[in-house]
Amino acid sequence: MPIDLPTIWAAIIAFAVLAYVVLDGFDLGVGILFPFFPERRDRDVMTNSIAPVWDGNETWLVLGGGGLMAVFPVVYATVLPALYMPIIAMLLGLIFRGVAFEFRWRTARGSSWWDIGFCLGSLVAAFTQGIAVGALVQGIEIADRAYAGGWWDWLTPFSLVTGLAVTVGYALLGATWLNLKTSGDLQARARRLSMVAGAATLVLIGVVSLWSPFIDQVYFERWFGWPTAFFSVFVPLLLAVCAIGLWHGLTTDKHLQPFLAALGLFVLSFVGLGISFYPYIVPGALTIEDAAAPDSSLAFLLVGAAVLVPVILAYTGYAYWVFRGKVDPGEGYH
Repeated sequence: MPIDLPTIWAAIIAFAVLAYVVLDGFDLGVGILFPFFPERRDRDVMTNSIAPVWDGNETWLVLGGGGLMAVFPVVYATVLPALYMPIIAMLLGLIFRGVAFEFRWRTARGSSWWDIGFCLGSLVAAFTQGIAVGALVQGIEIADRAYAGGWWDWLTPFSLVTGLAVTVGYALLGATWLNLKTSGDLQARARRLSMVAGAATLVLIGVVSLWSPFIDQVYFERWFGWPTAFFSVFVPLLLAVCAIGLWHGLTTDKHLQPFLAALGLFVLSFVGLGISFYPYIVPGALTIEDAAAPDSSLAFLLVGAAVLVPVILAYTGYAYWVFRGKVDPGEGYH
């Protein structure tokens, strides 16, 4: 039986994107929450909680983007022109927040301005990532394997709602991360913010989930036709389990459970997207098989991925293990 290299690579790219969302999502969320913690000492603890891992978290974005260009060049050549504006804004947001993260430690007088930059960069990056997802879900116009739409096709009510949903979801990840990594008054406030952000995230997941099937007939048939309709019941049930786990963890002063439950909400939402898309990689336009590079190229690149991905997983896991536990307010990144 021949190896289905395009599907294997689609799974690798999907894993890289998911890893980026759940890992970089919480440190973007920490930046988004800065306005709710106006004291310098609290913000120092918040940034110290992500300092050892935030650079490494963005490795997955590089892997996902680079892998897409190499393995599915048609997708790279058609999706990027459709999403130039949000992607450029996202990259500028990520660059600016990285600069602000470093510079806020180098000046006391101008620290508040760099804090604003860190927050705005995080907001822009999160919101534009959500817009890009929404634009992809609603469909990209492709003709003769080239983008045939307009400059502003990505800007729709649906994409704005998905942008808001991702931003609020990242805030939930950030708040539950702070609940895990901090203590005292900061942790108590993070717990309260987790409850608010959790409720808002669930509402927005519901809105996007109910809206999506009516965007395209393919989505409607996928979610309400048999046998895929099984997942349209099973996934929401698992989302409800995660929501209960989130609420229970926050109301009983659990530290790790709310963060894992919040991650579960993102993973299940991502699985829902996968169910809606498959076998398309660009919904309604390009299938995984149509968009893939030649098998010889996929096989060659797979050898590198077989080495690279485990190495990334190993050093990422080691970093989180080394810096496990609560953040000491008197120590950290300087």
